[in-house]
Amino acid sequence: MVELVSEPELVAKAGALAERLEPGAVVWLEGDLGAGKTTMVKAMTRALGVDSVATSPTYSLVHHYEGRRGAVFHVDCYRIGQPDDAHDLDWERLTAGDVLLIEWPARAGVWAATPTVRVRLTHAEEPDRRWVEIIP
Repeated sequence: MVELVSEPELVAKAGALAERLEPGAVVWLEGDLGAGKTTMVKAMTRALGVDSVATSPTYSLVHHYEGRRGAVFHVDCYRIGQPDDAHDLDWERLTAGDVLLIEWPARAGVWAATPTVRVRLTHAEEPDRRWVEIIP
């Protein structure tokens, strides 16, 4: 179901989603620049018990956080030029953590881990609102 949400509602949705994730979950976050992907990651890592504030790993590609249940990996594939460039990201290690959050997964092509949940975010016509679809 697609819903129109404000930023506080998006944060609440992200936290609730994170609390329901099973160990080993892979979440794809899809949407245009500024659609709310990193906002969701921040709320999800907080809900998973990460003490530090998550930031976008746009240039480093991967951030590793320790949450209350274990490792949380955040991958931002925006800067990947070609899907084969994602080969070197050690996907086996990334999928061995508690949760793997992937922004711009399509840019990693076949290398991106298969999602257990997909989140699609789209800008809305109304300011400070966006469309969100969570697909199990």
